[in-house]
Amino acid sequence: MPREMAKFIDWFNASNNQIPGVVRAAIAHLYFESIHPFGDGNGRIGRAISEKALSQELGRPVIFSLSTAIQLKKKEYYSELSISSHCDLEVTRWIKYFVNTVYQAQLVAKKKIQFIFDKTKFWNCYEHMLNERQEKVIARMFEAGESGFIGGINASKYMSIAKCSKATATRDLSELFGYGCLIKLPARGRSTRYVLTIHGPN
Repeated sequence: MPREMAKFIDWFNASNNQIPGVVRAAIAHLYFESIHPFGDGNGRIGRAISEKALSQELGRPVIFSLSTAIQLKKKEYYSELSISSHCDLEVTRWIKYFVNTVYQAQLVAKKKIQFIFDKTKFWNCYEHMLNERQEKVIARMFEAGESGFIGGINASKYMSIAKCSKATATRDLSELFGYGCLIKLPARGRSTRYVLTIHGPN
């Protein structure tokens, strides 16, 4: 094991600027995982090594997370890793998978960054128009992240978060809709539901 790790480190250092960064990152990840030197944490370390390789190519730290993209399709990751680590050094399939994963990681990062920008613009536009209850509920909706509240928010959820009566919740939601903060979802059941404007009526 120490000998294999020494060979891996020598290869990693010697390969810098010798092959495209994303290909080097892919091979480094597979190489390290094939050695599997630790009882636990090999995946995290392998992804950190890949991000190091990508950062060396860019000349700055990457602003995306491979782990986040991999977690979205974890079974596919383990399947591709298993197939490629038993293919007698044929790594083309793994490189194709890894390059696509890096691309997906960038899309996830772009979405998160856009959400932060949209959130800032939202507060700049509406914060002086909202009462304390409305601010609390909107903040809670933003905490749900880019996807927003699943199923939107209705008077019952509003009452639970803001600790208010149904009449107050209904009035506050109507005001938020009137301001343009919220969009009504298509009618479903007995309760009108809304989503934040930046999430759209998906």
